Amino acid sequence: MLNIDSIKNGIVIDHIKAGLGIHIFKYLGLDRADYNVALIKNAESSKLEKKDIIKIENIIDLNYEVLGLIDSNITINIIEDEVITKKIKLNLPEEVVDIIKCKNPRCVTSIEPDIKHIFYLVNKQIGEYRCIYCDEAYSNMEV
Repeated sequence: MLNIDSIKNGIVIDHIKAGLGIHIFKYLGLDRADYNVALIKNAESSKLEKKDIIKIENIIDLNYEVLGLIDSNITINIIEDEVITKKIKLNLPEEVVDIIKCKNPRCVTSIEPDIKHIFYLVNKQIGEYRCIYCDEAYSNMEV
C-alpha cells in the first residue's frame, strides 16, 4: 500500500475523476512548485471506484470556476494544523467568463478582441455551455 503522509497546512483536492488529476496539476503549475506536492493517480474510491487526489503543502489561490468546469465532483479540503478546517464542494458554474474561448469565426468575439468570452450553462447533465453572442455549443470536456 502506498503511504503519503498527511499535510500540516495546505490544500487537498479530492474526488478528481481518474485521469484528470494530471491536467489540474499542470493547470495549477504544481510541476514547477518549490513546496511539497503529491499527485495520486487511480486511488481506490468507494464512490468513484478510482479517483485522483492532489495534496499541496501550501495555501495557494484556486479558481473554483475552472476546477468546477474541469470536474464538478471535486472536493477541496483546507488543512490547518493537520485538521480539515473547511470543505468546499464544487459544481458546474452557471456562467463562465474568459475560460472557454469561442471558436466560431463569425462570433463577435473573433472580430472584437476586447469583448469577454461569456458562456452560460444549458445542460448540467452533459456539461454543455453556449456562447451568449452566437449560441455556439461547447462541452466542459473541451476546456
